[in-house]
Amino acid sequence: MAKIRVLILGGTSEARALAQMLSKKAGFDVLLSLAGRTEKPSIQPVPVRIGGFGGAEGLASFLRDGGFDLLVDATHPFAARISTNAFAAARLSKIAALALRRPEWIERPGDIWTASRNIPQAIAALGPAARRVFLAIGRQEAHYAEAAAHHFYLVRSVDPVTPPLNIANVEYIRDRGPFDVDGEAALLASHRIDAIVAKNSGGAATYAKIEAARHLGIEVFMIARAPAPAMRAVETVEKALGVIGHLFPPAIKRGV
Repeated sequence: MAKIRVLILGGTSEARALAQMLSKKAGFDVLLSLAGRTEKPSIQPVPVRIGGFGGAEGLASFLRDGGFDLLVDATHPFAARISTNAFAAARLSKIAALALRRPEWIERPGDIWTASRNIPQAIAALGPAARRVFLAIGRQEAHYAEAAAHHFYLVRSVDPVTPPLNIANVEYIRDRGPFDVDGEAALLASHRIDAIVAKNSGGAATYAKIEAARHLGIEVFMIARAPAPAMRAVETVEKALGVIGHLFPPAIKRGV
């Protein structure tokens, strides 16, 4: 019996976990696609494709030509363009599709959040007085901070920020999560941080900075997600496996 071909659009820990779970089931042939924005991506449990597809039509052609049966969008919650293309490509290629979207962080008692629609709005909301800012939005959009260069910025990213920011008072840290609360609290305290700019990415890997900010009374400028496409969605790997099992029960039953 032919295997069910699955293309997972990844770049998240959830994508890796789902790929690993499906790879253990004999009824599935899984390909994980990464955008290639990270210089040294984590080792993956299944074959990997790196690079773009050329928009929704390019992705649809790839799905048709590859004989895929299922598309899973498990990209980062802020990879809005990829998710939009995935939704359109699934409809064009007429195959089953599923989004794996981790739940958003929720403001809790003790949090000091200022909601922002996007990064420029968050940077502007820091205000005219000089602040010490932990910029935790990744390297690709760090340049938005140049619009408010009077602040000090501590910039953390997996890969180096290139070109460096045109800001006099900036420090760079290269690191990859998951992070723990004690480590994040020590980092914030040692740099005398009084504001954090962060995306509402959800998940446990980078939540420690939010918890540390709560304990230290630090304001967080929280950037909201864009509205997601109307693709069927689940929040956990376990629920994704459940949906896939419902769509392709014989393949799930052939698991090991």
